[in-house]
Amino acid sequence: MKNLTKFYIDGAWVEPHSTDRLKVLNPATEGQVGSVAMGDAIDVNRAVAAASKAFESFSQTSKAERLALLHRLKEVTEARFEDLAQAMSLEMGAPISMAREAHADAAVGHLQGFIDALETLEERLILDNEDVLLREPIGVCGLITPWNWPMNQIVLKVVPAIAVGATCVLKPSEHTPISAMIYAEIIHEAGYPAGVFNLVHGDGPTVGAAMSRHPDVQMMSFTGSTRAGIAVTHDAADTIKRVTLELGGKSPNLVFADCDLVQRVTASVEECMYNTGQSCDAPTRLLVERSCYDEVLQIAKGAAEATLVGNPSEEGEHIGPLFDKIQFDRVQAMIEVGISEGATLLAGGLGRPKGLDVGWYVKPTIFVNVSNNMRIAQEEIFGPVLVIIPFETEDEAIAIANNTPYGLASYMQTGSTDRAARVASKLRAGSVHINGAGINYGTPFGGYKQSGNGREGGMMGLEDYLETKTLHGLT
Repeated sequence: MKNLTKFYIDGAWVEPHSTDRLKVLNPATEGQVGSVAMGDAIDVNRAVAAASKAFESFSQTSKAERLALLHRLKEVTEARFEDLAQAMSLEMGAPISMAREAHADAAVGHLQGFIDALETLEERLILDNEDVLLREPIGVCGLITPWNWPMNQIVLKVVPAIAVGATCVLKPSEHTPISAMIYAEIIHEAGYPAGVFNLVHGDGPTVGAAMSRHPDVQMMSFTGSTRAGIAVTHDAADTIKRVTLELGGKSPNLVFADCDLVQRVTASVEECMYNTGQSCDAPTRLLVERSCYDEVLQIAKGAAEATLVGNPSEEGEHIGPLFDKIQFDRVQAMIEVGISEGATLLAGGLGRPKGLDVGWYVKPTIFVNVSNNMRIAQEEIFGPVLVIIPFETEDEAIAIANNTPYGLASYMQTGSTDRAARVASKLRAGSVHINGAGINYGTPFGGYKQSGNGREGGMMGLEDYLETKTLHGLT
C-alpha cells in the first residue's frame, strides 16, 4: 500500500507535486483501507515528459523485442494473479471467486489476445502499386480507466499501446487505485524501459483534463460515462488528437418463445446481475415475446429471488455491494423513479437486502409493466436492476431494441439460427450475444452511437494505437 501515495513516473515511484489525498474505502464494510495521492497538472506534465522521452527509443524497438517483453509481462502477471484478485475484491467489492475468474483473469486473457495479434501484425507492407505502407506507433497515449472493471480496462489500453511501441500515461479510477498500483509494479518487474508506462492518480476534471489538453499527448483512450467522454473529447479538440471512447449502454436482450425459456431467462437474469449490474454492456432491458410473457415473469422472479448477495471476501457465486455510496444512492434514486413512473416491482426494490445493514448492498430488482420511453428503460442505472418489456412481433422487438441512444451490446435468446442471423443483422450494437455466448479474448469490443468509437481487444485494439505512413519511390 505504500506506493498508493506515490506516482510511477519514468521508471520509479516518486512523490507527487500535489498534496491532495483521497480515502480508499471498502464498499462491503464502508471502512477506510488506505489513501491515494491525487495529482495535478504538474504531475501530468512530468509523466508526459517521461513518456515523450521514452518514445524516442521505444518506438524504434523491433516487434521481436516487444513480444519478448509481453511474454515476460504475462509471466509476472500470472505470478501476481492473486494479488490482483484480492485488490479488486477489496476496493470495488467484487466477490473473490468472480474477482479471480473474471477480473484478474482479464489481465492474462487480454494480454494473450494482444500477443497473438501482434505476432500476425504486418508493420510493413508492399502495396500492389509498389508503394510501401508502414504502421508506426502513434506516440504518447493518455489512458483513463473506470472502477467497474479495473484490470480489464487497464490491460485493454496499456497493453496495445506498449505492444506497438507507443508510450503511455495511465489515470485509473481514483476509487480503485490498488489494482492499478499493483499493475504498475508488474510492468516494472517485467523490465519495461523507464518512461514507457507512467501512472498518475487523480480525478477527471484535474488529471484527466490535463492529459486530454496536453499538446504532447497524441491520443486519448477513455472508458467511462458518456458525460465524461464528451468532456474528454472537448478537451482534446484543440490539439486535434485521436480520441477513442468506450461509454455507456442500455443493452437489449430479446427473448423469443422458441428458446428454452427456463434456461435462457434464468441465465439472462444472472447476466444482468453479474458484477452487481455494474457493467456497461449488461443486458438490462429484457424484451419478451408476448406469447411467453407470463411464463417469463415467473421464471425471472424466481431467478432474481435466488440471486444471493453477500460478503465479497467469501467464496461463492453471490454478488457483492455496489462500489460506493454515490452509486448506492444513484441506484436507489432510479428505483424510486421506476416506482413513480408506474412500473411494477416484480422483485427487489428499495433498501438493502435483509441482514446486510452495513455496506453498499442493494436488492436484485426487476420492474415489469415497463414501456421503453420510461427513464428506467432509457437511462443506464448501473446496478442490479432489470426492466421487462413485451413485444408482439420480431420487427417490434428490433425497433424497441434499437430505440436507445446507446449501442454497445445486445443479446438474443432463440431456438432458430435463421432468426438469430436475421435479427442480429438489424440490431444497432457493437456485439450480439446469442443464447448466452460470451465474447472471447482477442475479439474487438466497442459500440455504436453514444456508446463510443474505436474498438478494444485483439488486432483492432492494436490498430487504434498505430499511425499509417506511406513511402513512395523506395522500391
